[in-house]
Amino acid sequence: MLTSRKEIMIEWGDCDPEGIVYFPRYFEYFDSCTFRLFTSVGLSKPEMMKRYGIAGIPMVSINAQFLVPSAYTETVVVESSISEWGTSSFTVHHRLLRGDVLAVEVFEKRVWVVRPEDGSQRLKGAPIPREVKDKLS
Repeated sequence: MLTSRKEIMIEWGDCDPEGIVYFPRYFEYFDSCTFRLFTSVGLSKPEMMKRYGIAGIPMVSINAQFLVPSAYTETVVVESSISEWGTSSFTVHHRLLRGDVLAVEVFEKRVWVVRPEDGSQRLKGAPIPREVKDKLS
C-alpha cells in the first residue's frame, strides 16, 4: 500500500486560546495530505481534470478520533493512504503522529465526480480509472 508522509509544524494560527490545535485545522491538514498523496504519483488536481475530465474528488463523509492533543511549535507527521476502493468512491486513511504516538486518526470518504455531458452544474459520481487505482495501491 502506498503511503504518503507530510511533516507539519503547528503554528500559532492553528491553535485555540489554550495553545492546542483547533479541531477544524486538522481537517485542512488532511485535505492537503490527500492531494499530496495523489501528487506523489503524478496526479495533481489540474492533471486529473485534464486527463480524466473530473470536476474533483469531494469529501462526502469523515470519521475522526482525536486521541492526543497537538500544541503550538510541535512538529507532527501525517501518513496518508487509500484504505478502500469502491467503483466511484474511495476512503483515505490519515494517521497524525506526534513522534511515535498516534494523536489523530481519520477516515475520509471521497467521490470521483464529473460534470454531466448535458451541461448541467450537478456533479455525478463516475468510475475511478483502473490506472489511478493502480498508481495509488
